[in-house]
Amino acid sequence: MTRPAFVAGNLTWALGIEDTCVYPVDPSRMALDEHVLTDHHLQWRSDLDLVAELGATALRYGVSWPRIHTGPGQFDWESLDQVVAHAVDDLGLTLVADLVHYGTPPWLIDSFADDAYPAAIEEFAGAIASRYRDRLTHFTPLNEPVTTASFCGLRGVWPPARAGWTGWVSVVMPIAVGMARAIHAIRRAQPHASIVHVEAATNIRTDEPDLDDHARLLTEVGWLPTDLLLGRVDASHPMHEWLLRHGARETELDWLSAHGTSPDIMGVNYYPDLTPRRLVNLEGQVVQVSYDRGARGLREALTGFHARYGLPLAVTETSVEGDDAIRARWLSESVDAVRRLSAEGVDVRGYTWWPMFDFVDWSWAAGGANVEEFAVAQPRPDGSLEIAPAPPLGDPVDGKTAFLRRMGVVRLEEKPDGTLERHPTRAAHLFTAAAMRPVGEGAA
Repeated sequence: MTRPAFVAGNLTWALGIEDTCVYPVDPSRMALDEHVLTDHHLQWRSDLDLVAELGATALRYGVSWPRIHTGPGQFDWESLDQVVAHAVDDLGLTLVADLVHYGTPPWLIDSFADDAYPAAIEEFAGAIASRYRDRLTHFTPLNEPVTTASFCGLRGVWPPARAGWTGWVSVVMPIAVGMARAIHAIRRAQPHASIVHVEAATNIRTDEPDLDDHARLLTEVGWLPTDLLLGRVDASHPMHEWLLRHGARETELDWLSAHGTSPDIMGVNYYPDLTPRRLVNLEGQVVQVSYDRGARGLREALTGFHARYGLPLAVTETSVEGDDAIRARWLSESVDAVRRLSAEGVDVRGYTWWPMFDFVDWSWAAGGANVEEFAVAQPRPDGSLEIAPAPPLGDPVDGKTAFLRRMGVVRLEEKPDGTLERHPTRAAHLFTAAAMRPVGEGAA
């Protein structure tokens, strides 16, 4: 039997298995399926066992929409049936079903911008909520809408490969409509289901006065998908006219104002070394440079969402890239920050380390080319900083080792035959200790 998750007065300890699932319309192009790249599709049973062994009672889990929803009205549930049976029935885990993680079924020719997209995700959401009634009770309609719109609409990395702010709007509007329709479908099938909305925190600063307006724009854009979902973007909203200027239709905005809906849990994703960005001018271009703000940035992210929406919160993703000591330190610092906020009366109901094990960098599907939207600052010998995009990681033909992002509490190691072994780190033991600590017993 699963235990109650994300309830007031208690922290739910969760893990997440990286589940980016992007299948291009053109089958000759490389797919980006993290369940396959990390061997989870082969080791799923032992991976789920490990989730329970580490003390988590909940798991953010991708249901691989592009592979399950094979056509309108057509579904292949076989693999998910097995996962649900073991995770929920055997292990008693609460699965937070991650319905859309950056990709759509290939039969949606224009992906998120396809006219059929909102109806397709509504159909899938209703089908999965009905099939697993009382077994899957927590749902994330779409992971990180602001990031999805960036990769798919602003920068053209993933389908439908739009570009610019008009491209961003052409993706974010159907995404918002689709999230609302999916939530309504889930609640029709399961009136008591819990909706866990998951959004990436936006943390933008600049020391250059001429970039202040750009920083404010990015900050407002970071709130827009959630504001749209909640039906808050009417004529009085500060971004209403901006959306119209970049291609949004009045009919879409009116529909969302009338049918917007509130999630049960506001999930916040924050990475101390990736989420904070500083804007700089670099050779005539405005560049986002990532930098580490640690637990202070996590606190600001959570209190920002709390102040704006007033909904129960959960940390739905956090981790840091580095060696075992760095990861262990961030786990302790971030857990401490969450416990302190909770003690101060902020309604934080969950903590999720994501990913449970290392994952394969998204550049894998781009032949090694970097696909991130930010640059990194590298120290020069004289102590100054050189700002440049992250270099290519390698060539996929050489194996996955160069592409492994060291962010998990469980480390992946590539064997000579290409398979990936799991090795729990010190951070894994710290996670277990935190999860086992009685409610209200101090900081980590």
